[in-house]
Amino acid sequence: MIELLPLLLFVGAIIILLMGYSVAFSLAGTGLLFAAIGTLTGHFDSVFLEAVPNRIFGVMNNEVLIAVPLFVFMGVMLEKSRIAEELLDTMAALFGSMRGGLGISVTLVGMLLAASTGIVGATVVTMGLLSLPTMLKRGYDPAIATGTICASGTLGQIIPPSIVLVLLGDVISSAYQQSQIDQGIFSPETVTVGDLFLGALIPGMLLVVAYIGYMVFIAITRPQAVPAIPEEELSQITNLWIRALKALVPPVVLIGLVLGSILGGFATPTEAASVGAVGAMALAAMRGAFSLKTLNEVMRSTTQVSSMVFIILVGASIFALVFRGYGGDDLVRDFLHDLPGGVVGAMAIVMLIVFLLGFFLDFIEITFVVVPIVAPILLSMGLDPIWLGVMLAINLQTSFLTPPFGFALFYLRGVAPAHISTGQIYKGVIPFILIQLAILGLLAWQTGLATWLPELVYG
Repeated sequence: MIELLPLLLFVGAIIILLMGYSVAFSLAGTGLLFAAIGTLTGHFDSVFLEAVPNRIFGVMNNEVLIAVPLFVFMGVMLEKSRIAEELLDTMAALFGSMRGGLGISVTLVGMLLAASTGIVGATVVTMGLLSLPTMLKRGYDPAIATGTICASGTLGQIIPPSIVLVLLGDVISSAYQQSQIDQGIFSPETVTVGDLFLGALIPGMLLVVAYIGYMVFIAITRPQAVPAIPEEELSQITNLWIRALKALVPPVVLIGLVLGSILGGFATPTEAASVGAVGAMALAAMRGAFSLKTLNEVMRSTTQVSSMVFIILVGASIFALVFRGYGGDDLVRDFLHDLPGGVVGAMAIVMLIVFLLGFFLDFIEITFVVVPIVAPILLSMGLDPIWLGVMLAINLQTSFLTPPFGFALFYLRGVAPAHISTGQIYKGVIPFILIQLAILGLLAWQTGLATWLPELVYG
């Protein structure tokens, strides 16, 4: 029975979460409850809890995590300055003359918003409010329209500078050092958030190309499902290329400055995030959308999102300490090592567990609770840390789309018209889920898709 306590702790936390309680307090509360029971029964050493203040102080001192509120600020500021709306209008005019053009424009704008904001919920809601009515008005199949918006919105999970990659990069870095120390390597190599950004770049672009390829396939096989914008309507749009340059150049330059400074080694992710935050304010000012009221709204939203992330991290730290105190790490390690197929079998099981947990938990909980437990074990079995981080990011992105609990589906359902059924949204995302699983399989087969670029840049 004692051996099952770590499993009961994990199951208990998930049950409390499904009951609707706050994530951070569910994790911390479950951990402290099991710690109290274990202390009273003599099965838990309360010395483990003495590490809680050090963990919290470590979070406060972590310079990498300062990038999170800065990237959130950048994304919210760009959203308030209505850059997404102008991008969608311009892209729709550029590609509208071809069948499936609106779908392609939504995918490309989703890619740009992903690189600008990295916030899945904000991107899906923004795209749903702006592009879904237009797509339905043009005669698009509701399933294809909603599926395209959901899938494009989740690109923020994998295309840098993604908040998911920032958090995953920090956790993977700690796990990689721990795995090397466990193997007796006391001068451990490091992996950075910048490494993970580079590793995610090619898989992220492959996803975008695959989404566009699917839209072209639908345009060929079912042209009536993705009609073009009427020619007479497009002819009324003047100075299209000038409008396109005005809409595209500012956000692309900002993305280039942020990503380029990180990938070129000129700035850390935190320093680049500050460049992005200041740049977003500059773009808003250029568009006449910057004011004290806007700044107040952006700072309020940033504070709310950042507070949520960091309080979850504190709760997850308490949960992880109690889990470790009950010998949960050893239980997971023995389980993974005893699986048939060695490292391949262990990786397959971990990916399946993360995929299933993605139905119920947000990426933040999975990143802070599950990844620190399994990543050191998988890395000590010889897996590449950058490849593992990218695989986990795409897996989490896939779980965001999967019915019936995919978060992106809930976000879109909240802003979609009443006549769009939930079944149509579910039907629309299935092809994109299959595309993502195919990319995941390709990445598992060709690990160089994630590791080649970091090796090329950093040698």
